[in-house]
Amino acid sequence: MDKFPDQKNAVQYLYPPVDPYDRRMLDVGDGHQVYVEQSGNPEGIPVVVLHGGPGGGCSPAMRRYFNPSIYRIVLFDQRGCGRSRPHAEVEDNTTWHLVRDIELIRETLGIDAWIVFGGSWGATLALVYAISHPDRASHLVLRGVFLMTRAELDWFYGGGAGLFWPETWHRFRSLVPEDERDDIIAAYHRRLFSGDRATEITYAKAWSAWENALASVRSTGVMGDAPPEYARAFARLESHYFMNAGFLETDGWILDNVGRLVDVPGVVVQGRYDMICPPASAWRLSEAWGRAEINMVPMAGHALSEPGISGALVKVMDNLGR
Repeated sequence: MDKFPDQKNAVQYLYPPVDPYDRRMLDVGDGHQVYVEQSGNPEGIPVVVLHGGPGGGCSPAMRRYFNPSIYRIVLFDQRGCGRSRPHAEVEDNTTWHLVRDIELIRETLGIDAWIVFGGSWGATLALVYAISHPDRASHLVLRGVFLMTRAELDWFYGGGAGLFWPETWHRFRSLVPEDERDDIIAAYHRRLFSGDRATEITYAKAWSAWENALASVRSTGVMGDAPPEYARAFARLESHYFMNAGFLETDGWILDNVGRLVDVPGVVVQGRYDMICPPASAWRLSEAWGRAEINMVPMAGHALSEPGISGALVKVMDNLGR
C-alpha cells in the first residue's frame, strides 16, 4: 500500500466536523453506563471507533476520518472514562467487559457487522474483539499497534523509550522512591489508588505527561499538564490494565490467536518513529495475520494527529467507502 504522498498537506484531507444525530447513555450492567454517539449517514457503512488509553475517551476529532455521507460513525467512551459513568472506576472494568460492551452497542444499534477502527490501545481492543467475534468485524483499520505484551510494557515503562528521552524519563521515574523503580507501573499504581485525591492527581498528571511527551515525532520532550480529572481516569485505567497484562490469558495472546482473523481483512497504519508502540509489533502482526496490508508512515510517531498518520487513515477509509 502506498504511503500518503504529502505529509505536510495531509490534514486538509480530514473531513469537516459532523455533529452526532444520536447520543445516549447505555446501561451495560455492573453499575456502568457508557456514552455512545452516532454521526454521519444513518444508512451508511457502519464503523465503530475504539479510542486509546485505556482511559482516553473519544473526541469530536475522531469523526473527521470518515466521509459523513458514506459512513455511519459510532463512537463511545469505554468504561470509566470520558462521559461514561462512574468516572475513573476500575471495578468490573476489563478487556472482556469492553468486548461485551461493543457487542451490546452493536446489537442495540441493529448493526450486523461493522468496520472496527482503533489506534494504540484501541488497536489492541479491536484485535481482541475481532478475534472473539470474527463474523462481526467486516474490516479492521488499526493505527500504532499495541499487542499488550510484557516486552512492550517493559519498553515504555522499563527504560527502553527512556534511552531516547533520558531527561524526560528521569522526571517521570524520579517521582517514585529509588527502591521502587524496578517496577514503575506498580509504583505509580499504588499512588494512583492511594485514596488521597491530591496524590492521585499528582501522579496521574505525571503518568499522562510521560506518554504525551513522546507521542509526536516532532516532540521536544516537554511533559504537558493534562486536566486533573482526565489525567486521573486515564492513568488509573491504564495502570489497572497494565498491572493485569490486559486481562489476557497469556503473554502474546493476540498473536497466538490471530489465526481466527483468516477471513477478516485489515490495514495497519504505523508511524516509523513511534516511541510509544514501536513498529516491530505492527510488523509481527501483519506477518502473522496474512490478511493485513501494512503502511509504515515515514517521519511519523504515535499520535493520531500526526499529518502522515491522519492522511493515510483518511485514504484508507475513502478506499473502503468506494
